[in-house]
Order: sequence, then structure tokens, then C-alpha cells
Amino acid sequence: MSDTTPSGDIAALAKGGRTNTFGFLLRLAARIPFLFIGYRLYGVEEMGRFAFALILLEIVSLVCALGEKRGLAQRISEGTERETNIVFDGMLVSLVVSVAAALALLAVPDLMFPNGTNSPLDWWMLVTIPAFALTEILLAAQAYRFDIATTVRARAIVEPWTISIAAGAFFFIPATRDAGLALAFILSIYAGLVTAAWPFLKTYGLPQGWRPRPMALLRLTGRTLPLVGADVIERGTRLLDIFILGLFTSETTVGIYYFAQQLASLPQKLKTSFEPILGPVITKNLKTGNMSAIAAQVRQVGFWIIAVQLGIALIIGVPGEAVMGLGGPEIVGGTGALAFLLAAEVAASMAVVSEGVLVYVARKRNLAISIGIIALQAGLTIALIMGAQSMGLGEGYQAGGAAFALFAALSVSSLVKALVLKSILKAPVSNWRWALVYAAAPAVLVGYGATFLPEWAELLLGVPAILATYGYVVWTRGFGEEDRVLFRRNVADPNAPPA
Repeated sequence: MSDTTPSGDIAALAKGGRTNTFGFLLRLAARIPFLFIGYRLYGVEEMGRFAFALILLEIVSLVCALGEKRGLAQRISEGTERETNIVFDGMLVSLVVSVAAALALLAVPDLMFPNGTNSPLDWWMLVTIPAFALTEILLAAQAYRFDIATTVRARAIVEPWTISIAAGAFFFIPATRDAGLALAFILSIYAGLVTAAWPFLKTYGLPQGWRPRPMALLRLTGRTLPLVGADVIERGTRLLDIFILGLFTSETTVGIYYFAQQLASLPQKLKTSFEPILGPVITKNLKTGNMSAIAAQVRQVGFWIIAVQLGIALIIGVPGEAVMGLGGPEIVGGTGALAFLLAAEVAASMAVVSEGVLVYVARKRNLAISIGIIALQAGLTIALIMGAQSMGLGEGYQAGGAAFALFAALSVSSLVKALVLKSILKAPVSNWRWALVYAAAPAVLVGYGATFLPEWAELLLGVPAILATYGYVVWTRGFGEEDRVLFRRNVADPNAPPA
């Protein structure tokens, strides 16, 4: 018997969050080697061209996943067919759309590589579109069964370590040196697909009595459009800035910004620590009309996310110049952009948790808000970049302008979506607690003191000191008993009947 009490829901959320937070740490350990290899071996301009193509492919791949990352749980819970057949319906439509999207991009070369390619082999990156989209669906199916470990293996171990190792290996092979980044990326995406497919087949098996149904699949595509829009816009806010920078600035500016963004986006991955589990828990409570339980889950998960995100932002942002220096002297000018990007991820924590509910209870309203937010971001980004250029400011300032635009847009998004969700649930949903300020203040002072040390000591000694200071204060002043469930194993509802 599964635990269906509110405490059981929180325990399930905590278990999924623990598993994927560990995955986040693994992702952090793998991300830095790739950035170091990419910028030190290949160079800033090469990474800039690669980054622009990469973000475009990621946006297209999210469209081709058809919103199944969040919509699959609802389709399975409401469906009457075999779960495997429902998953294969989504995979078939996704595959058809992915092939069409890849062919469309192939026909418009300047869209993917406005500043040219590093190698003619870079075009093979298009084959990652169907693989990425199918992996998203497979991982969503596993998450419906509360299997988060597969997501950790695919996204936090296999993909990042494959691209890091392969990028280094391809650089030292003369025939693949120029195409090393692209080939490493392709290899990593397909390695992730295999990692997701194997446990899926063991869990769900092959479909039985399944055949393509064109009309039903067409209706499926129409129904998923609001979810597709939400997924693309939510992720697009983290990618639009690079796209605009690629159109209005040089590949060097894109390269500087991409380095800062890859570090700053690490806290954003924590949202995905809870999203696969939050979806099934929310849909279950929606079926019973338990809105107060949903509000409690939003507050709880929202606080977990912002508390951990703020800690990560401090350990990366306070020694920002030393961290950016890992990519080389040319990258240090993006330290201001790094600070704004880290602040943006903290500000966005309320928006991403609220959206996790709004996509089920107010899809069209959520989509309309998201469109307005991304339009605001686009306008601010272009205005600030052009303003910096007209004033003769350098690449670091242009990158900083794009980062500030993201911070402003995500702050507005959090405020608006939290207010809308509060009115729907008729209960408070805010994740803010003043204990976060009490914890951040001494951590900043400790980090500032560490900046007087040599760079190696600032990173090796300063970062643990910042984390320890922040962690101690937030644990003693900010975390109650219900919050500490996140860090405990084998938590169960004491009032639940025995399994």
C-alpha cells in the first residue's frame, strides 16, 4: 500500500529531491572539467559558436518532446490503456516532429551557425534532436514510477562525464580536433538515451496491441501545445539571452556569457530535483480536490529549492573572479554577468515551483504570463546590449546587460505566478523566509575575507568555509522539523497504516 497522506507526499518529495540533489553534485563535478577542457583547449570563440548551436538545438528538442516532461504523468493517470502504449504514443509523435525539425534547421544554415562552424562535422549535431526529445519522455515515464535514479544516471553522470572525456579525447586526435566539441556532444546525448531506455524497458516492457493511430496522435499533439509552450518558455528564458547575444555581438561575448551561464545554471538544476516527483503528487491531490495540500507542497518544495540555491549562489558568486578564472583570463570579464545570473536563479525559485502547479490548473493563463515574461526579457536584453555598445563598453558589460535582463524578467515572473497560484489555491504559497538573510550575511563576510587569499586558496578554503557558515545558520535558524525531512532517510508518516 502506498502512503497517500500529506506527510507521505512530503516524504516522497524529499526522497526524490535527495536523490536528484546528489545527482546535482555529480553534475557539478562533471561540468567544471568540460568547461576547463573546452575553454583551455578549444578556445573562447570556438566555445561561443558551439554554445549558440547547442542552445538552439535544446530549444528545438524541448518543442519536439511535446510537453511530455510534465504532461505524461497526467496522461497516464487519466488514461485507460496500458501505460507502455501511452508512452509509445508520445514517443512516436515526438520522433516524427523531431525529424521534421532537424530537416527544417538543415535548410536554414545561418540560423544555427550565424558566426560559422568550427568544422563541417558540426552539422551532425542535428541528429541529437530526436535523441534528446525521446530521452525526456523516457525519463518522465520513469519519474511517474518515482524512479529518479535513472534521471540522475542519465543527466548527471553519463551525459556530462561523456562530453567531458570525449571532448578531451577528440582534441588530441588530429582528424577530429576541430569537430571535437560537436562530436562529444552527440556522443553524450546518445549515451544518455541508452541510459534512459534500458531501465524503461525493464520497468514498462514493450507495448502490447499497440499501433499508430493518426487521429488520436493528432489530438495528443493539440492537447500538449500549452505544456510545450510552458516548457519551451521556461527553458527559453535561460537560453534566449545567448541567442540574442549571438545575433547582436561576437562569438567571444557568447563564449564569455556561456561560461558564466553554465556555472550559474547549476542551481537551476535543483528545480528538476523535485519536478519529476512534484508532478505525480500534484495530479493525485488535484483528483481529490485537496488544494490546501498542494499549497503546502509548493511552500515546502519552494523553500527547499531557494535555500539550497542561495547556498550554491554564494559559493560560486562570492569568489566569482577566481571561479571565472578557471576558463582563462579572457573569461574573468564576465564576473558581473555571473553575479546577475546567480541572483536570477534564486529569484526564479518561486516561479518554477508555481509553474509546476499552474501547468495543471491554469495552463493557458500560465502560458500567457510566460509569453509576457519572455517578451519582457527579450526587450530588456536587446536594449541593454545596444546601450552598452553605444557607450563603447566591452564584451563583459554586454554580457552583464543580458544577465541583468534575465534577473529582472525572472523576478517579475516569480511575483506574478505566485499571486495567480495563491488566488487559485486560496492559500499562501510563498517560499520566502527571513532566515535566508540571516544565513547569507555571515557567509558573505567569510567569503569576502577569503578573497584576500591566493586564488587557489580562495577556492579550496574559501568555498567550504562559505558553505559551512551558510549551512550552519540556515539549519539552526531556518529549518524546522518538516524542512529537515529533505536530509533524512527512511522517513515515513507516523500515522500511515503499515504497508
